This record gives sequence, C-alpha cells and structure tokens, in this order.
Amino acid sequence: MNEKQNKIDRRNFLKTVGAAGFGSILTSAQTKAGPNEPNAIEPNEPEKEQEPKMPQVPRRKLGKTDIEVPCLALGATFNTIENQVVLRKALEWGVTYWDTADTYAGGNSEAGIGKFLEKNPQMREKIFIVTKAFGTKTIEETEVHLHTSLRKLHTRYVDLYLIMDREKDEHGLSDPDQLTNDKGRLERWVKFAKRRKMIRCFGFSTHKNMAKCLTAASKLYWIDAIMTSYSFRLMQDAEMQDAVAACQEAGVGLIAMKTQAFGQKVETDEDKKLLEHFLQRGFTEGQAKIKAVLQDKRISSVCSKMDNIGTLTSNVAAVLDKTELTREDLDVFKRYAAATCSGYCAGCAHICDRALPEAPYVSEIMRYLMYYNSYGEKDRARELFAKIPSQVRNNLLGTDYSVAELRCPQQLPIGKLVAEAVSKLA
Repeated sequence: MNEKQNKIDRRNFLKTVGAAGFGSILTSAQTKAGPNEPNAIEPNEPEKEQEPKMPQVPRRKLGKTDIEVPCLALGATFNTIENQVVLRKALEWGVTYWDTADTYAGGNSEAGIGKFLEKNPQMREKIFIVTKAFGTKTIEETEVHLHTSLRKLHTRYVDLYLIMDREKDEHGLSDPDQLTNDKGRLERWVKFAKRRKMIRCFGFSTHKNMAKCLTAASKLYWIDAIMTSYSFRLMQDAEMQDAVAACQEAGVGLIAMKTQAFGQKVETDEDKKLLEHFLQRGFTEGQAKIKAVLQDKRISSVCSKMDNIGTLTSNVAAVLDKTELTREDLDVFKRYAAATCSGYCAGCAHICDRALPEAPYVSEIMRYLMYYNSYGEKDRARELFAKIPSQVRNNLLGTDYSVAELRCPQQLPIGKLVAEAVSKLA
C-alpha cells in the first residue's frame, strides 16, 4: 500500500469513528442485551478472561510508581449502573483506568462500577480504579469516606485516591497549603492507608491555580499522582510548563483532564476554522486535542468523559493512531488559543480572588457556565451554582468586576459572563 493510500485509509477510519463510531467498528465485540435494555448485561454470565480481540491502547508509566496505566482513561462521571456496556467496551480496548467519585451521577458512578466488579471479581486486578475524597474536611471524614467508597465499589482497595478542596465543597484542590497545614496528619494518614493496603497511590485533583498546586506537590515526596486540567490552551502557559517539568523531575504522575478546553462562550468562526483544519488532516477536532496533549510524554494519561460507545471509540481511535501532529498543527492550536482566549477561563483563580475578596467564586462560576454552554450539562451547572453561599450569589450582579477584568490574563469580560451565568443558573 502506497503512502497516499495509507493516509486516506487512516483518515477515513478516524472520520468514521469520530462521526459515528458504532456498528461495524465493534462488530466483533457485540454485547448481549435485552430487547428493552440496550445497556444491560446478561445475568449470571461472569466475564471470562481471554486474550484481547481488539487493539489495546498504549500504556505509560505513572510517575515514580512501577505502575503502567493506559494513556486514555475513562471519566465515569455518568450513571454506570445503567451503562454497563461502556465499561465492558472500555475493557475490550484496554481502557482500564476508570475515574469515579461518590458524587458522580448522584452516587451511581461508583455504584455501577461496584456492580460490575461484584459480577466480575476476577477483573479487579486489571482495572486501575480512581476515586476521590469529595467534601471531607478532616482526616476522620476522609477515613470514613474511603471506607464508604470501598463498599460501594465492591473492592478492598483503590489504586489512586485523590483529595479535593478541604475548605470549599469544590471538586478540586485550589490551595496547596491544604496538603501541609495540618501538621503532617494528612501525610501520616496516607502512609497508614497504604500500609493497610486500602490505597496504592495518593494525590489530588485540580482545575484551579494548577501551576501553583503542581509546583508545591513536586516538593512533597508522598504525592504520587495529580489529575490536572491540561490542554492545548494551557500548554501555551509558561508557568504551567514549569510546573509540569517540576512534577516530571520529582516523579509525580500527571493525568490530564479538561483536554477539550471548552470555554464559556458558544461556537465562533474561529471554532469552525479549527474544525475544518483538522478534518482536512483526517482527525476530528476532539481527537486532535487529545493527540496534542499526549504528544507531551510527561502526561501519563488523558481522562475523558466517555458515556457512550461513539465517544469511546472515537477517542480510542485517536490514541491508537500513530500519526503525530505536525508543527503546523500545533501552531494552529496556538493561534486559535490566542484568538479565543477571552472566552476561556484558564483557572488562575488567585488573580480574581485577590481582586474580588468579597466574591471569591469567579473561577467556579466560569466553570459552571462552561458546563452549561459547552458541555450541555445544564442541571449539573445549576446544582453546583446553587452551592455557592447565598450571600455571595445575591451580590453577584451588584459587584464591580473591573479590577479583575484588568488583571485577567485571558481578558475575559468577567462582569458580562457572571451576569450570563446568573440568568442561566440562578
């Protein structure tokens, strides 16, 4: 097969799975289901260990640990009880890194994974399970939370346990001082949990003040891995690059999330140009964004929400394809990031917080608006917005955001976006 034919075949394959991703690609891996339950698993038929029939996604070492993880991770933010077929298909492709939390899908994410493991206990050692200590403010609460997650997941241990913000009910660490301001109690608890073989690795998740959090973690030997926002946009930030380098040198494993880098605004002409460029190259826009992050070999894995077979297959195709993005492709991303920066919050919350001490929730509001506008997760956005203290919410429209706008590196029209968020989420 000549080079031109090979390029066309790869392009057609990627376009096919990117646009549809269902039927013929997975014909050899059909899942049995009842006529009225397309995502059901046949009862009383435990999984049998077999040689993989499907291509397996590549694996990378997780920081200083001896563990290899697939470079594509299943973000199980959805109801896995009702979507067991995605778990099975993920396993068939070697997507064995499953990220969950007790708050995802109202608790039905952990419960669904637990349902799968209860039925297929022999698969436990093949799966790298990640869950999170959401909403715990003390070591005692963290201990209870871990035990609860283990029961729901039907497992004796989790492979990676991530701490969250211990002051706000926030899904991610924003102040690294929270790791060390308890006189070493958290560090001692981590060692104790490992000795009891309840967790294999420990770290945290962050999508605010990421560079600051990563840099601080690189100096703490007991942090094994971090799940952090990282995308073609954040790759342009020098401070973030320095932080990633510090983690690599320290052996802290990095898992990238929010790799699609959706903003607070709806699609623009620049978005259409970006899509057209990568379709010409044979990738969907989403596939190209994943490939851009994984070309950074310091990243162990990309965690993506994949709640249907189409998205799963499209992402698997992106990581199986060995074609690397060119310098021109990366320059296209760089120009796009610069042209659309005013519609994307980069998570540098400390800047807004200092400018707006009376309303230290701008970064959260920008993220909730992103969920609403770009992810289509309207109910989730409203639920999260409602958790902002009422005295802050009531004063949002009367706050002067001009100082924060002047300091914003992304040049966001913060006041306008906050007003939009109030109209949609309140």
